[in-house]
Amino acid sequence: MQSMKTLSIGCGKKPSAPDLVRLDISYEVDPDVVWDLDRFPYPFEDGSFSEVECFDVIEHLSNIPATLQEIHRILKPNGVLKITTPHFSCANSYIDPTHKYHLSYFSFDYFCDGHELSYYSEARYRIKCRHIQFQGGRFNRSIISRLANRYPKGYEQRWAWIFPAWYIYFELMCLK
Repeated sequence: MQSMKTLSIGCGKKPSAPDLVRLDISYEVDPDVVWDLDRFPYPFEDGSFSEVECFDVIEHLSNIPATLQEIHRILKPNGVLKITTPHFSCANSYIDPTHKYHLSYFSFDYFCDGHELSYYSEARYRIKCRHIQFQGGRFNRSIISRLANRYPKGYEQRWAWIFPAWYIYFELMCLK
């Protein structure tokens, strides 16, 4: 059985692990590979990874369509891209001056077949799951979370500024 190989983009201080490649721009965090995350192509062969993690990084990058195209290249067919990013309603999305994007539950639909604006990239993914995450008390974590994830369009259009979310989690399957 072939092992799963994972790439952690913008790994920060994530510890080493078997079958994990840690990629970061900073020498100071001692990654396996030091690389400018906005420079393409990444130093990996096509189809090198079963999984790519991009936790709290995508909002810092200069070109999301180009990044998703590059990740698509290095993922195996049916490989999974896992992303976390602050929800646009979260104060943290705006506090950090290095954030270039403020993203939504629907931001990665643009990379799926059938979306009317999918021409931004040739990379195609299928959304396996996505979840708006809340912090705070039980009311936010249970009632608001349940409603926001059941009715995300209504939540983002009408309620996001009243009941701000914390972050969004995505799993995108690479279609080749």
